Amino acid sequence: MYKELLQNKNIRYYLIGGGISRLGDMLSGMAFLFLAYEITESTIYTTAMAIAETAPYLLFGLIGGVVADWLPRKKLLITLDLLRIPLIFSIFLLHRFNLLDYYYLLIVSFAIQTIGCFFNPTHRAILPIITEPEERSLTNSLNDTLGRGVTVLSPVISVWLLTYGTIYFFIIDALTYLISVICLLQVHFTEIKQEVNKSVKGVFFAIAEFFTWAKRNITIRQLFTITFLIVFFNTWVWEVGLLLALSQLSGKSEELYAILQGVFGGAVILTNIAIPYFIKKMTMKIYLTGAFIWGAGITYYGIFYQIEHFFIGAILVGIGLPISSLARVYLIQSLVPENKLGRAFSSNAFLLYLANTISLLFYGMLVYFVPIQWLMIGSGIIIVIVSIAVLLTITIKHAKLSWRSPINFLK
Repeated sequence: MYKELLQNKNIRYYLIGGGISRLGDMLSGMAFLFLAYEITESTIYTTAMAIAETAPYLLFGLIGGVVADWLPRKKLLITLDLLRIPLIFSIFLLHRFNLLDYYYLLIVSFAIQTIGCFFNPTHRAILPIITEPEERSLTNSLNDTLGRGVTVLSPVISVWLLTYGTIYFFIIDALTYLISVICLLQVHFTEIKQEVNKSVKGVFFAIAEFFTWAKRNITIRQLFTITFLIVFFNTWVWEVGLLLALSQLSGKSEELYAILQGVFGGAVILTNIAIPYFIKKMTMKIYLTGAFIWGAGITYYGIFYQIEHFFIGAILVGIGLPISSLARVYLIQSLVPENKLGRAFSSNAFLLYLANTISLLFYGMLVYFVPIQWLMIGSGIIIVIVSIAVLLTITIKHAKLSWRSPINFLK
Protein backbone atom coordinates (compact mmCIF):
# COMPACT_ATOMS: atom_id res chain seq x y z
CA MET A 1 0.00 0.00 0.00
CA TYR A 2 2.66 2.51 1.07
CA LYS A 3 5.06 1.34 -1.65
CA GLU A 4 2.50 2.02 -4.38
CA LEU A 5 1.77 5.48 -3.01
CA LEU A 6 5.46 6.45 -2.94
CA GLN A 7 5.77 5.60 -6.62
CA ASN A 8 3.90 8.87 -7.19
CA LYS A 9 6.75 11.35 -7.72
CA ASN A 10 4.79 14.36 -6.45
CA ILE A 11 3.83 12.65 -3.20
CA ARG A 12 7.31 11.19 -2.70
CA TYR A 13 9.12 14.52 -3.01
CA TYR A 14 6.43 16.36 -1.06
CA LEU A 15 6.85 14.00 1.91
CA ILE A 16 10.67 13.89 1.78
CA GLY A 17 11.02 17.67 1.53
CA GLY A 18 8.45 18.30 4.24
CA GLY A 19 9.98 15.75 6.62
CA ILE A 20 13.53 17.05 6.21
CA SER A 21 12.39 20.67 6.56
CA ARG A 22 10.54 19.76 9.76
CA LEU A 23 13.69 18.15 11.15
CA GLY A 24 15.55 21.41 10.55
CA ASP A 25 12.79 23.36 12.29
CA MET A 26 13.00 21.11 15.35
CA LEU A 27 16.80 21.35 15.55
CA SER A 28 16.94 25.12 15.11
CA GLY A 29 14.10 25.57 17.62
CA MET A 30 16.24 23.83 20.24
CA ALA A 31 19.42 25.57 19.07
CA PHE A 32 17.97 29.07 19.52
CA LEU A 33 17.12 28.21 23.13
CA PHE A 34 20.50 26.56 23.81
CA LEU A 35 22.45 29.45 22.28
CA ALA A 36 20.33 32.07 24.06
CA TYR A 37 21.23 30.49 27.39
CA GLU A 38 24.90 30.13 26.43
CA ILE A 39 25.12 33.85 25.55
CA THR A 40 23.10 35.26 28.47
CA GLU A 41 23.06 32.53 31.16
CA SER A 42 19.63 33.97 32.01
CA THR A 43 16.38 32.04 32.33
CA ILE A 44 14.43 35.25 31.64
CA TYR A 45 16.18 35.88 28.31
CA THR A 46 15.86 32.20 27.39
CA THR A 47 12.13 32.37 28.14
CA ALA A 48 11.88 35.46 25.92
CA MET A 49 13.49 33.42 23.14
CA ALA A 50 10.87 30.70 23.63
CA ILE A 51 8.13 33.34 23.36
CA ALA A 52 9.73 34.64 20.15
CA GLU A 53 9.29 31.14 18.69
CA THR A 54 5.54 31.00 19.39
CA ALA A 55 4.31 34.63 19.27
CA PRO A 56 4.52 34.94 15.42
CA TYR A 57 1.88 32.23 15.00
CA LEU A 58 -0.57 34.25 17.08
CA LEU A 59 0.36 37.51 15.34
CA PHE A 60 0.69 36.42 11.72
CA GLY A 61 -0.79 32.91 11.54
CA LEU A 62 -4.09 33.97 9.98
CA ILE A 63 -2.38 36.35 7.55
CA GLY A 64 -0.14 33.49 6.41
CA GLY A 65 -3.21 31.53 5.34
CA VAL A 66 -4.48 34.43 3.23
CA VAL A 67 -1.13 34.75 1.45
CA ALA A 68 -1.13 30.97 0.88
CA ASP A 69 -4.48 31.32 -0.90
CA TRP A 70 -3.48 34.39 -2.92
CA LEU A 71 -0.04 33.54 -4.34
CA PRO A 72 1.22 30.62 -6.47
CA ARG A 73 1.96 28.08 -3.76
CA LYS A 74 4.99 26.30 -5.18
CA LYS A 75 6.78 29.56 -5.98
CA LEU A 76 5.91 30.92 -2.53
CA LEU A 77 7.30 27.85 -0.73
CA ILE A 78 10.58 27.94 -2.65
CA THR A 79 10.96 31.70 -2.02
CA LEU A 80 10.35 31.27 1.71
CA ASP A 81 12.90 28.45 1.97
CA LEU A 82 15.47 30.52 0.07
CA LEU A 83 14.88 33.39 2.50
CA ARG A 84 15.47 31.13 5.50
CA ILE A 85 18.84 29.81 4.31
CA PRO A 86 20.85 33.10 4.58
CA LEU A 87 19.07 34.04 7.82
CA ILE A 88 20.05 30.77 9.48
CA PHE A 89 23.56 30.77 7.99
CA SER A 90 24.18 34.32 9.27
CA ILE A 91 23.95 32.98 12.85
CA PHE A 92 26.79 30.57 12.13
CA LEU A 93 28.96 33.24 10.46
CA LEU A 94 28.49 35.85 13.19
CA HIS A 95 29.19 33.26 15.87
CA ARG A 96 32.43 32.20 14.14
CA PHE A 97 33.65 35.83 14.15
CA ASN A 98 32.46 36.44 17.75
CA LEU A 99 29.96 39.08 16.55
CA LEU A 100 26.75 37.32 17.54
CA ASP A 101 24.68 38.92 20.29
CA TYR A 102 21.42 37.93 21.95
CA TYR A 103 19.23 40.55 20.28
CA TYR A 104 20.26 39.56 16.76
CA LEU A 105 19.55 35.94 17.70
CA LEU A 106 16.12 36.99 18.97
CA ILE A 107 15.31 38.90 15.78
CA VAL A 108 16.35 36.00 13.54
CA SER A 109 14.37 33.51 15.63
CA PHE A 110 11.27 35.72 15.33
CA ALA A 111 11.84 36.13 11.58
CA ILE A 112 12.28 32.37 11.00
CA GLN A 113 9.07 31.56 12.86
CA THR A 114 7.22 34.35 11.02
CA ILE A 115 8.27 32.78 7.71
CA GLY A 116 6.93 29.50 9.09
CA CYS A 117 3.52 31.17 9.51
CA PHE A 118 3.40 31.52 5.72
CA PHE A 119 5.22 28.31 4.80
CA ASN A 120 3.23 25.81 6.88
CA PRO A 121 -0.33 26.53 5.65
CA THR A 122 0.94 26.79 2.07
CA HIS A 123 2.67 23.41 2.34
CA ARG A 124 -0.43 21.83 3.89
CA ALA A 125 -2.66 23.29 1.16
CA ILE A 126 -0.65 21.55 -1.59
CA LEU A 127 -1.36 18.01 -0.40
CA PRO A 128 -5.04 17.87 -1.51
CA ILE A 129 -4.01 19.24 -4.93
CA ILE A 130 -1.38 16.54 -5.61
CA THR A 131 -3.46 13.61 -4.29
CA GLU A 132 -6.66 11.89 -5.26
CA PRO A 133 -9.37 11.63 -2.55
CA GLU A 134 -8.68 7.90 -2.07
CA GLU A 135 -4.95 8.63 -1.51
CA ARG A 136 -5.34 11.32 1.13
CA SER A 137 -5.86 9.16 4.19
CA LEU A 138 -2.69 7.20 3.39
CA THR A 139 -0.68 10.32 2.47
CA ASN A 140 -1.81 12.13 5.63
CA SER A 141 -0.79 9.09 7.66
CA LEU A 142 2.69 9.03 6.10
CA ASN A 143 3.07 12.79 6.54
CA ASP A 144 2.09 12.61 10.21
CA THR A 145 4.32 9.57 10.76
CA LEU A 146 7.29 11.47 9.34
CA GLY A 147 6.48 14.43 11.59
CA ARG A 148 6.28 12.23 14.66
CA GLY A 149 9.41 10.36 13.64
CA VAL A 150 11.24 13.66 13.38
CA THR A 151 10.05 14.57 16.89
CA VAL A 152 11.48 11.30 18.23
CA LEU A 153 14.67 11.51 16.15
CA SER A 154 15.59 15.17 16.73
CA PRO A 155 16.63 14.77 20.42
CA VAL A 156 18.97 11.92 19.41
CA ILE A 157 20.54 14.04 16.64
CA SER A 158 20.78 17.03 18.99
CA VAL A 159 22.78 15.00 21.53
CA TRP A 160 25.22 14.05 18.76
CA LEU A 161 25.49 17.63 17.45
CA LEU A 162 26.08 19.01 20.94
CA THR A 163 29.39 17.13 21.02
CA TYR A 164 30.55 19.45 18.21
CA GLY A 165 28.82 22.61 19.43
CA THR A 166 25.38 24.23 19.38
CA ILE A 167 26.27 26.42 16.43
CA TYR A 168 26.38 23.39 14.07
CA PHE A 169 22.62 22.97 14.53
CA PHE A 170 22.23 25.97 12.24
CA ILE A 171 24.40 24.46 9.48
CA ILE A 172 22.17 21.37 9.46
CA ASP A 173 19.06 23.57 9.45
CA ALA A 174 20.28 25.59 6.44
CA LEU A 175 20.97 22.32 4.58
CA THR A 176 17.46 21.04 5.32
CA TYR A 177 15.95 24.15 3.74
CA LEU A 178 18.15 23.68 0.68
CA ILE A 179 17.02 20.04 0.36
CA SER A 180 13.42 21.21 0.76
CA VAL A 181 13.87 23.58 -2.23
CA ILE A 182 15.32 20.76 -4.35
CA CYS A 183 12.35 18.50 -3.47
CA LEU A 184 9.78 21.24 -4.15
CA LEU A 185 11.26 21.77 -7.62
CA GLN A 186 10.34 18.13 -8.36
CA VAL A 187 6.68 18.60 -7.35
CA HIS A 188 4.42 19.62 -10.25
CA PHE A 189 0.75 20.58 -10.10
CA THR A 190 -1.74 23.01 -11.60
CA GLU A 191 -3.41 25.66 -9.46
CA ILE A 192 -6.58 27.67 -9.98
CA LYS A 193 -5.65 31.28 -10.75
CA GLN A 194 -7.58 33.86 -8.76
CA GLU A 195 -8.28 37.55 -9.15
CA VAL A 196 -8.38 39.04 -5.65
CA ASN A 197 -7.93 42.43 -4.03
CA LYS A 198 -4.35 42.06 -2.76
CA SER A 199 -4.17 44.84 -0.17
CA VAL A 200 -3.86 45.21 3.60
CA LYS A 201 -7.59 45.77 3.81
CA GLY A 202 -8.09 42.76 1.54
CA VAL A 203 -6.15 40.55 3.97
CA PHE A 204 -8.53 41.24 6.83
CA PHE A 205 -11.51 40.95 4.50
CA ALA A 206 -10.24 37.52 3.37
CA ILE A 207 -9.83 36.35 6.98
CA ALA A 208 -13.33 37.56 7.86
CA GLU A 209 -14.71 35.94 4.70
CA PHE A 210 -13.23 32.56 5.66
CA PHE A 211 -14.57 32.65 9.22
CA THR A 212 -18.01 33.63 7.88
CA TRP A 213 -17.86 30.64 5.52
CA ALA A 214 -16.59 28.33 8.31
CA LYS A 215 -19.39 29.47 10.61
CA ARG A 216 -21.96 28.41 8.02
CA ASN A 217 -20.33 25.01 7.47
CA ILE A 218 -21.58 22.95 10.42
CA THR A 219 -18.87 20.28 10.28
CA ILE A 220 -15.97 22.74 10.02
CA ARG A 221 -17.47 24.88 12.78
CA GLN A 222 -17.81 21.85 15.06
CA LEU A 223 -14.33 20.66 14.13
CA PHE A 224 -12.62 23.95 15.03
CA THR A 225 -14.63 24.43 18.24
CA ILE A 226 -14.09 20.90 19.57
CA THR A 227 -10.40 20.93 18.62
CA PHE A 228 -9.89 24.17 20.54
CA LEU A 229 -11.56 22.70 23.63
CA ILE A 230 -9.68 19.41 23.50
CA VAL A 231 -6.29 21.08 23.02
CA PHE A 232 -7.05 23.53 25.86
CA PHE A 233 -7.84 20.71 28.28
CA ASN A 234 -4.91 18.57 27.05
CA THR A 235 -1.91 20.92 26.76
CA TRP A 236 -1.02 21.64 30.37
CA VAL A 237 -1.92 18.23 31.81
CA TRP A 238 0.20 16.53 29.13
CA GLU A 239 3.16 18.86 28.68
CA VAL A 240 3.56 20.19 32.23
CA GLY A 241 1.27 18.24 34.53
CA LEU A 242 2.88 14.89 33.72
CA LEU A 243 6.38 16.21 34.47
CA LEU A 244 5.23 17.72 37.77
CA ALA A 245 3.40 14.52 38.71
CA LEU A 246 6.49 12.42 37.97
CA SER A 247 8.59 14.75 40.11
CA GLN A 248 6.20 14.05 43.00
CA LEU A 249 6.45 10.28 42.52
CA SER A 250 10.12 9.81 41.56
CA GLY A 251 13.55 11.37 41.88
CA LYS A 252 14.18 10.63 38.20
CA SER A 253 11.31 12.63 36.77
CA GLU A 254 13.17 14.02 33.73
CA GLU A 255 14.42 10.59 32.62
CA LEU A 256 10.97 9.06 33.10
CA TYR A 257 9.34 11.94 31.24
CA ALA A 258 11.71 11.46 28.29
CA ILE A 259 10.97 7.71 28.21
CA LEU A 260 7.24 8.42 28.50
CA GLN A 261 7.39 10.79 25.53
CA GLY A 262 9.26 8.09 23.58
CA VAL A 263 6.56 5.50 24.35
CA PHE A 264 3.90 8.02 23.36
CA GLY A 265 5.75 8.79 20.10
CA GLY A 266 6.02 5.09 19.32
CA ALA A 267 2.28 4.57 19.89
CA VAL A 268 1.49 7.52 17.60
CA ILE A 269 3.75 6.20 14.82
CA LEU A 270 2.30 2.67 14.98
CA THR A 271 -1.26 4.06 15.00
CA ASN A 272 -0.51 6.31 12.03
CA ILE A 273 0.86 3.39 10.04
CA ALA A 274 -2.08 1.11 10.93
CA ILE A 275 -4.97 3.55 10.37
CA PRO A 276 -5.04 3.43 6.51
CA TYR A 277 -5.38 -0.38 6.62
CA PHE A 278 -8.64 -0.08 8.57
CA ILE A 279 -10.06 3.34 7.67
CA LYS A 280 -10.26 4.57 4.08
CA LYS A 281 -12.47 7.60 4.59
CA MET A 282 -12.33 9.80 7.68
CA THR A 283 -15.54 11.20 9.17
CA MET A 284 -16.59 13.41 12.07
CA LYS A 285 -17.55 10.27 14.00
CA ILE A 286 -14.03 8.90 13.63
CA TYR A 287 -12.61 12.25 14.76
CA LEU A 288 -14.79 12.14 17.89
CA THR A 289 -13.92 8.49 18.54
CA GLY A 290 -10.23 9.45 18.51
CA ALA A 291 -10.98 12.35 20.87
CA PHE A 292 -12.80 9.97 23.22
CA ILE A 293 -9.80 7.59 23.38
CA TRP A 294 -7.50 10.60 23.85
CA GLY A 295 -9.59 11.87 26.79
CA ALA A 296 -9.90 8.35 28.23
CA GLY A 297 -6.09 8.10 28.33
CA ILE A 298 -5.79 11.34 30.31
CA THR A 299 -8.59 10.26 32.67
CA TYR A 300 -6.91 6.88 33.17
CA TYR A 301 -3.52 8.17 34.27
CA GLY A 302 -5.24 10.86 36.35
CA ILE A 303 -7.35 8.35 38.29
CA PHE A 304 -4.61 5.79 38.97
CA TYR A 305 -1.81 8.36 39.27
CA GLN A 306 1.09 5.92 39.38
CA ILE A 307 4.16 5.73 37.15
CA GLU A 308 3.23 2.46 35.44
CA HIS A 309 -0.28 3.78 34.75
CA PHE A 310 1.15 6.96 33.23
CA PHE A 311 2.68 4.75 30.54
CA ILE A 312 -0.63 2.98 29.87
CA GLY A 313 -2.40 6.33 29.69
CA ALA A 314 0.29 7.66 27.33
CA ILE A 315 -0.30 4.71 24.99
CA LEU A 316 -4.05 5.43 24.97
CA VAL A 317 -3.39 9.10 24.21
CA GLY A 318 -0.91 7.97 21.53
CA ILE A 319 -3.72 5.98 19.88
CA GLY A 320 -6.49 8.56 20.18
CA LEU A 321 -4.53 11.67 19.22
CA PRO A 322 -3.42 10.54 15.72
CA ILE A 323 -6.90 9.17 14.91
CA SER A 324 -8.39 12.53 15.83
CA SER A 325 -5.63 14.52 14.13
CA LEU A 326 -5.72 12.62 10.84
CA ALA A 327 -9.51 12.82 10.73
CA ARG A 328 -9.36 16.58 11.29
CA VAL A 329 -6.86 17.10 8.47
CA TYR A 330 -8.83 14.82 6.12
CA LEU A 331 -12.09 16.68 6.83
CA ILE A 332 -10.46 20.05 6.17
CA GLN A 333 -8.99 18.76 2.90
CA SER A 334 -12.34 17.30 1.83
CA LEU A 335 -14.75 20.05 2.89
CA VAL A 336 -12.78 23.25 2.25
CA PRO A 337 -12.58 24.61 -1.34
CA GLU A 338 -9.08 24.82 -2.86
CA ASN A 339 -9.07 28.63 -2.77
CA LYS A 340 -9.67 28.57 1.00
CA LEU A 341 -7.31 25.75 2.04
CA GLY A 342 -4.47 28.04 3.13
CA ARG A 343 -6.80 29.99 5.41
CA ALA A 344 -8.31 26.76 6.74
CA PHE A 345 -4.97 25.32 7.82
CA SER A 346 -3.67 28.64 9.17
CA SER A 347 -6.91 29.12 11.16
CA ASN A 348 -6.56 25.58 12.51
CA ALA A 349 -2.94 26.28 13.56
CA PHE A 350 -3.88 29.66 15.06
CA LEU A 351 -6.59 28.06 17.19
CA LEU A 352 -4.14 25.36 18.34
CA TYR A 353 -1.51 27.91 19.41
CA LEU A 354 -4.18 30.04 21.09
CA ALA A 355 -5.54 27.03 23.00
CA ASN A 356 -1.99 26.02 24.01
CA THR A 357 -1.17 29.50 25.30
CA ILE A 358 -4.42 29.94 27.26
CA SER A 359 -4.12 26.42 28.69
CA LEU A 360 -0.57 27.01 29.98
CA LEU A 361 -1.54 30.37 31.53
CA PHE A 362 -4.84 29.18 33.06
CA TYR A 363 -3.61 25.88 34.47
CA GLY A 364 -0.33 27.53 35.56
CA MET A 365 -2.40 29.64 37.97
CA LEU A 366 -4.95 26.93 38.80
CA VAL A 367 -2.30 24.42 39.94
CA TYR A 368 -1.59 26.60 43.00
CA PHE A 369 -5.11 25.86 44.25
CA VAL A 370 -6.04 22.47 42.75
CA PRO A 371 -4.00 19.22 43.02
CA ILE A 372 -2.41 18.00 39.77
CA GLN A 373 -4.30 14.70 39.93
CA TRP A 374 -7.66 16.48 40.08
CA LEU A 375 -6.71 18.66 37.13
CA MET A 376 -5.82 15.55 35.13
CA ILE A 377 -9.04 13.73 36.00
CA GLY A 378 -11.22 16.79 35.38
CA SER A 379 -9.58 17.60 32.04
CA GLY A 380 -9.80 14.01 30.80
CA ILE A 381 -13.45 13.66 31.83
CA ILE A 382 -14.40 16.92 30.08
CA ILE A 383 -12.75 15.72 26.82
CA VAL A 384 -14.63 12.40 27.12
CA ILE A 385 -17.97 14.12 27.83
CA VAL A 386 -17.58 16.61 24.96
CA SER A 387 -16.67 13.88 22.44
CA ILE A 388 -19.56 11.59 23.56
CA ALA A 389 -22.08 14.44 23.61
CA VAL A 390 -21.26 15.61 20.08
CA LEU A 391 -21.06 12.02 18.81
CA LEU A 392 -24.54 11.28 20.20
CA THR A 393 -25.89 14.54 18.74
CA ILE A 394 -24.58 13.67 15.27
CA THR A 395 -25.86 10.08 15.50
CA ILE A 396 -29.35 11.15 16.61
CA LYS A 397 -29.49 13.86 13.94
CA HIS A 398 -28.53 11.37 11.21
CA ALA A 399 -31.08 8.88 12.53
CA LYS A 400 -33.86 11.49 12.35
CA LEU A 401 -32.88 12.46 8.81
CA SER A 402 -32.88 8.80 7.75
CA TRP A 403 -36.31 8.28 9.35
CA ARG A 404 -37.77 11.31 7.56
CA SER A 405 -36.33 10.34 4.17
CA PRO A 406 -38.74 8.47 1.88
CA ILE A 407 -37.83 4.86 1.23
CA ASN A 408 -37.16 3.96 -2.38
CA PHE A 409 -38.37 0.37 -2.76
CA LEU A 410 -36.95 0.18 -6.27
CA LYS A 411 -33.35 0.35 -4.96
